[in-house]
Amino acid sequence: MSNHSHQSADHVQDHLKQVESLLAKHALVEEVAHKEVLPRADRHALIDRLVHKQHLTLLRSKLDGLHAADIAYILEALPIEQRLLVWDLVKSDRDGEILIEVSDSVRESLIATMNREELSAAAGQLDTDEIADLAPDLPQSVMRDVFKSLSIEEREQLRSAMTYSEDSVGALMDFNMIHIREDVSLEVVSRYLRRFDELPDHTDQIFVVDRNERLKGVLSLNRVVVNEPEVIVSNLMRTDIIKLHTDEKATQAALAFERYDLVSAPVVDDDGKLVGRVTVNVVLDFVRTESESDLLNQAGLLEEEDIFASVWKSAKNRWVWLGLNLCTAFFASRVIGSFEGTIEKFVALAALMPIVAGIAGNSANQTTTIIIRSLALGQITQGNASRLLFKELAISGLNGLVWGGVAGLFAYFLYHNLALSIVMMSAMLLNLIAGALVGLLIPLAMHRLGRDPAIGSSVLLTAITDSGGFFIFLGLATIFLMK
Repeated sequence: MSNHSHQSADHVQDHLKQVESLLAKHALVEEVAHKEVLPRADRHALIDRLVHKQHLTLLRSKLDGLHAADIAYILEALPIEQRLLVWDLVKSDRDGEILIEVSDSVRESLIATMNREELSAAAGQLDTDEIADLAPDLPQSVMRDVFKSLSIEEREQLRSAMTYSEDSVGALMDFNMIHIREDVSLEVVSRYLRRFDELPDHTDQIFVVDRNERLKGVLSLNRVVVNEPEVIVSNLMRTDIIKLHTDEKATQAALAFERYDLVSAPVVDDDGKLVGRVTVNVVLDFVRTESESDLLNQAGLLEEEDIFASVWKSAKNRWVWLGLNLCTAFFASRVIGSFEGTIEKFVALAALMPIVAGIAGNSANQTTTIIIRSLALGQITQGNASRLLFKELAISGLNGLVWGGVAGLFAYFLYHNLALSIVMMSAMLLNLIAGALVGLLIPLAMHRLGRDPAIGSSVLLTAITDSGGFFIFLGLATIFLMK
């Protein structure tokens, strides 16, 4: 476990401000050093060098006292030039743990500045499961060096970890765990534990296996402490345990940790052999990453984006869905264009159209959010999907009647046209129902196809509710107002 202190979110913000202040002072000295030298040039140059060195020394000392996760946060919040300066000041024996903590996009910028030897040394500081996480970003030559530096057991662990998909339990598990036999006494267990300099992080229980490494049960550490030394493990171990499988979805593991308040859980293969464990800190990281990914996908971003990446790179990341949005906007404009005659005769329609489209889009997003969450929790099945559909349609119908009525009254008070207010209310009702329908069907269809239900959902919903809203509203207006 790291000796560096953990900090609260407020303290991390304070550290970031202090680092930015030291970087600003450093930049000021750099600027002065490049200006024209005044009289007594040698003396001024010496002072500049001393001040310059002092700022860098303070900055390095500051970084040495921070936790790797806090340094990662600071690196992500700094522009590229300052980020690389801070990265150079970090002790090389901490490179690996910091690379694991930073986001994928920022990691890419840091790795680009490191040579083969530095990358091999950084990877060598990590456990095999962490190396597997870092492997996709490392050059093949570096991975060959890393494999050569590992023991035979560690090589097998690394190969195994790299075969699992990113969204599986196998990708979350680590191999650093403690297991014992069921026929030994607590005295033997205690002696065995004392051989460790420190226990693996988040060790709340010891896994009990047989001679073939098959998982038999778990023994809580507190039972080791409070029971007599001569008690046999089999008499105290629990066999009704929550165990995970390597090919199980990581989201299912996250749900198990939440439901049963787990700190750690054993991972077994198809034969029931203990192969690793999953800990709560890894699950929390996974949940946070998935949440961030869902937010990006809903906005139509292809991947996580370094906020200080080049304009060109960031622009390309946003092109696909912007292009699709442009196409749908053109389609919506054509829908409006096909009703030009109606709009020319009733100019009020142009002012009321955005209301119909906007509220339906918001309602559809609410439906989609509920459905995506329910899919993530595994609450939607073939048996209840149709019931859920009718419920959402009923909710939209009720909302359409209530808020459509409000909108209709609003239109009547503005334009004193009863037919227009009825068209407004009807369009609102129909578009809310249509929005709920697509808000339900889009994530369900994505899920059925094996895709992330959140990918581009908000973009698609906006396009459909806008075009549909314009078509329904103007279509009804053409039918009932153009007589």
